[in-house]
Amino acid sequence: MNNDTLAGTGSDLGGKLKEGLGNATGDKSLQSEGVADQLSGTVQKTYGQAKDAVEENVRPLVDYVRQFSKERPFAAAAVAGVLGIALINTLRGK
Repeated sequence: MNNDTLAGTGSDLGGKLKEGLGNATGDKSLQSEGVADQLSGTVQKTYGQAKDAVEENVRPLVDYVRQFSKERPFAAAAVAGVLGIALINTLRGK
């Protein structure tokens, strides 16, 4: 769990409290401010979770590619060349 996830959760909870207080007191401004805080918190929490998912899933792949490139530089260059040609042909529509 990273700072974005924690901060988003805090904003979401704070927004729920504001909305509840707004409902209890009849203060529409406080109520809508709470809903906005909840939305902001949810977005930040989702961003943090996505960041964690990328870190957990992509980082090992990047580390593997780096290790492969160090151990087999010629094979890595050949693979990069083939991928480059495939990308160029895809972009050109062939």
